[in-house]
Amino acid sequence: MSTKTIVITRPSGQARQLSEALQASLLKNGITKENSPKIISLPLLTIVPKSGGVLAHQISEILQSADLAIFVSPNAIECTMRLLEKSWQDLSNHPIPIGVMGGSSMAALKNHGIGIESSPTKVILPQDNTQWDSEGLWAELQKLNWDWSIKKVIIFKGEGGRDWLADTLKNAGAQIEAISVYARVSLDLDSPAWQDIHEVDFAQSLWLLSSSEAVRYLGQAKLPLDLATAICPHHNIADAAEQIGFGVVFTCEPGDDALIAASQAWLSI
Repeated sequence: MSTKTIVITRPSGQARQLSEALQASLLKNGITKENSPKIISLPLLTIVPKSGGVLAHQISEILQSADLAIFVSPNAIECTMRLLEKSWQDLSNHPIPIGVMGGSSMAALKNHGIGIESSPTKVILPQDNTQWDSEGLWAELQKLNWDWSIKKVIIFKGEGGRDWLADTLKNAGAQIEAISVYARVSLDLDSPAWQDIHEVDFAQSLWLLSSSEAVRYLGQAKLPLDLATAICPHHNIADAAEQIGFGVVFTCEPGDDALIAASQAWLSI
């Protein structure tokens, strides 16, 4: 059996999806279960959706005068739609275009029937997957040639997080409403979830990192990360991984397919 370990640091549900896709890909490429690496889920952050009729009513009211809605992540989409319990086009008396930053968010929209209606909601996504981030979305939004001084933009996000896009839109003159629809709760350092990690051969470990905030939290665990390798789908995450001391840090393109391909390349070393 392989002595290598792959650690997936996403929230539990998302980690399970990636783990299953990775295992299926390994089998497809001739790596048997006996020779497969150990895959460990370490949910550094848990997504806690916000609830309540007051917040749902507030969002519904704000959407009536919105010109654009931006979802910063698939979690923002899932938590918002769960909160509102309506189809997107029923939430306003006029069609509200949506901006997202990556393919996972596009998939989450489709899961809720958004963008595939009979008269599809306009969804704005950076066309180049190497630009699936705030800067890439802003570059795409500029192609609209809007007068931002007369536009109202709603940003659905988690508590905290990066405010670059909101600040950029404000500087362009837009009226911004940022609404937190979920919170992130860090994994307790005393949680049993760390037990498997303490038994890992860090020199034979690969860490799949998908959140700068989660990476910074990981740095508090005081692990021998200088022996480990990390794969990050964005340069900001890679920077955070280097700052907490990972020995080797690779950057791949965004999306699960790229993470899986990079993981398989590491396994072949």
